[in-house]
Amino acid sequence: MLFLKEEMAPQEFTRRLATVITHVDEIMQQEIRPLVAVDIIEQLHRQFAILSGGRGKDGAPIITFPEFVGFKHIPDEDFLNVMTYLTSVPSVEAASIGFIVVIDRRRDKWSSVKASLTRIAVAFPGNLQLIFILRPSRFIQRTITDIGIKYYRDEFKMKVPIVMLNSISDLHGYIDKSQLTEDLGGTLEYRHSQWINHRTALENFALALKTTAQMLQTFGDCLATTELPRSVSSTEDLLMSHIKQRDKLQDELKLLGKQGATLVSCIQEPATKIPTSKLNLNTLDNVATMKRLLVQLDETEKAFSQFWFEHHLKLNQCLQLQHFEHNFCEVKFALDNLLAEQAEFTDIGDSVIRVEQLLKEHKKLEGEGQEHLEKAQLLAVIGDQLIQNHHYAVDSIRPRCAELRHLCDDFINENKKKYDILEKSLELHRQLDKVSQWCDAGIYLLASQAVDKCQSREGVDIALNDIETFLGTAKEYQLPGPKEFYNQFEVMLTLDVKVKAQKVLQKLGDVQEIFHKRQMSLMKLAARQTRPVQPVAPHPESSPKWVSPKISQPSTLVPLAPHQKTSEEAYGKTDLNSLEKEDDETKFEVKNEEILESSPDGESPEPEQLEGSKNLSPSRRIIRDLLETEETYIKEIKNIIDGYIMPMDFIWLKHLIPEVLQNNKDFLFGNIRELYEFHNRTFLKELEKCTENPELLARCFLKRVSLCSQE
Repeated sequence: MLFLKEEMAPQEFTRRLATVITHVDEIMQQEIRPLVAVDIIEQLHRQFAILSGGRGKDGAPIITFPEFVGFKHIPDEDFLNVMTYLTSVPSVEAASIGFIVVIDRRRDKWSSVKASLTRIAVAFPGNLQLIFILRPSRFIQRTITDIGIKYYRDEFKMKVPIVMLNSISDLHGYIDKSQLTEDLGGTLEYRHSQWINHRTALENFALALKTTAQMLQTFGDCLATTELPRSVSSTEDLLMSHIKQRDKLQDELKLLGKQGATLVSCIQEPATKIPTSKLNLNTLDNVATMKRLLVQLDETEKAFSQFWFEHHLKLNQCLQLQHFEHNFCEVKFALDNLLAEQAEFTDIGDSVIRVEQLLKEHKKLEGEGQEHLEKAQLLAVIGDQLIQNHHYAVDSIRPRCAELRHLCDDFINENKKKYDILEKSLELHRQLDKVSQWCDAGIYLLASQAVDKCQSREGVDIALNDIETFLGTAKEYQLPGPKEFYNQFEVMLTLDVKVKAQKVLQKLGDVQEIFHKRQMSLMKLAARQTRPVQPVAPHPESSPKWVSPKISQPSTLVPLAPHQKTSEEAYGKTDLNSLEKEDDETKFEVKNEEILESSPDGESPEPEQLEGSKNLSPSRRIIRDLLETEETYIKEIKNIIDGYIMPMDFIWLKHLIPEVLQNNKDFLFGNIRELYEFHNRTFLKELEKCTENPELLARCFLKRVSLCSQE
C-alpha cells in the first residue's frame, strides 16, 4: 500500500514521446539527410545553388545554379552537401516528381558549363527530370558550347534531356515567369539570406522539440521508479519536489509553443503586411512544416499532462490514504471508549426521580459522543469519496468505512435502546401513580351518586352520562388494562415494582367491575321507564268506519327487517355505552307520543255522524270515502316515518339494526317521504276542494295522471 510503483502509465508515456521524436525526424527528413542548415551555413551563403521555391508545370521543384565565378573551384564535398540539403527540403511527394535544374551561364565560358554538368552528373542526389542551360552570350563561347555539348554529351552520361537556351525568353517558354526569380526574368520574390534564416530557425525549433521530448522521457522514467515514502511529511516533501520539476518542464513546453507561433508569424510576414502578395511554395512548405511540428508539440504536451495527472493523482492518493489511516485510528479509539462507557450504563431506576436523573446522565453521554460520531461519519464519507474517485487502495478503505459505520450504528442503537428503556421506566412509574389516582376519583364518583335521584329517567341519564364521561377519561389518559399493562412493562419490572403494580392493577380491575355493575343496573332501570314505539297496522280498506288502533289489536306489524324484534325487547338489551345524548332520547319520546296520540280519544265515530252519512248523495259519499281513506293513508305513512325511519338514525339503537341494512335506509323505504309530502300537502288539499264540487273529482285525477306522464 505504501510502496507503489507506476507501471502502465510510464510505458505509454515513453511510447508516445518516442513517436513524437520519430515524427519530428520524418518531418525534417533526418533519415534522408542528417545535415542541417547550421552545419553547412558557409556553403549555403556562397549561393552557388539555390532552391527558390519555384515549380515546373507539373509541380517539380526548381534548383537554380546562378552565375558563380569560382564554381569549378568548389570542393566536391561542399557541392555534395549543398545538393543533398537542397534536394531534401521539398516534400517527398514533390521530390518524387523530379527536379528541374536551371544553369545560368550567360556571362561565363564553356568550361564553366562543362564543370557544372559534370558535377551534376556525378554528385546530384535527387531525381532529375530536366536541365536547362542558358548558354554564354558571347558568340565565340556560345559556338564552343554548342560544339562541346554535341561532343561531350555521352561523356556526361545524362539520362535526362538537356535543353540549351539562348535567352531567358526561351526559358519562359518552358517555365512560367511566376516560378522564376528576378535574375531569370521572373516575378518570384526570393531573398537568400531570409531563406537561410527561416530554415535555420525551423530546424532549431525541431531540434528543441526533440530535445524536450527526450527530457520528458527521462523525467517520466525517474518518476516511475520513485518509491513512495511511509510518512505524511515525507510524502508531502516528495510531492512538492515533483511539482517543481514538472512546473519547470511545463514552462519549457509553453516557451517552445510561443517560439513556434512567433516563427510561423515571421514566415508569413510578407503576406500579412501586403494583402495582395502571395507566398511562394517554398515559404508555404516552411509554414506547413512548422504546423506539423506544432502538432507534435501539442501531442507532447498532452502526453506529459496525462502522465503527470496520473502520477500526481497517485501521490495525492497516497497522501490521502495516510491521512485517512491516521484519522481512522484516532476516531476508532474514541468510539471504543464511548462504547465501553455505554456498556457500564445498566441502571433503569426505581423511582421517578431516579429515572429522571438517569435520563440526564444518558443525555450527557449522548452529547459527549456526538462530536466523535460526526467525525466518524465524516471520515466514512471521505472514504466513500476516495472509493468513488477510484483510489488505488479501495480494498483497504472500504472495510475501514464499514467498520466506522458499524461502530456508529452500535453506539446509536444501544443509545436509543437504553433511552427507550428509561422512558418506559419513567412512564411505568408515572402510570402507576395515574392509575391509582384515577381509581380513587372513580370510587368517589360512584359514592357521590344518590340512589333517590336515579328513580326518574332524567336522573338515570345524568348518572349514565357521568359514568360514561368518567370512563372516557381512561381513553384520554391511555390507561391500559391489566393484561396490556403487563405486556407493555413486564421486561423492566423489578420485584418491588411488580408487587406495587399488581396492587394498583388489582385496584383498577375492581373499580372497573364496579362501574360495569352500576351501568347494568342503570340500564335496566332505564329500560323499564322507556315507552316502546307504537306498532303501525294498516286500516281495513273495505270500511271507512275503522275504529282507532287504541281499541283494536293490530293484526300485522310493518316490518323493519327480517326477524326484527320489537323496540321494547331490543331496547332492554341496549348497552348504555352506545347511548346518545339526552336530546336524541327526548326526540324519540316525542315521536312515540305522536304515534300514541294519532287518534285523540281512541273512540269510534258518533252514531249521529253515521246516520247523517246515509242522507248524502252517492257522489258526495264517494268523495267522503276518498277523503277518509286519504287521511288514513297519510297517518299510516307518518307513523312509519316516525316509528321506523327516524329511529334508524339514533346511535343508541344502531346495534339493533342488521349490518346489511345500516346506512341503507333509502334503499329499504324508497321514496316514502316524497309520497307523504305529496299526499299530505297536495293531493289531500285538492280532494277537499271537490267536496262542494264533485264534478272536479275526475279532473283532479286526470290532472295528476297527465303530470305523471309528462314527468
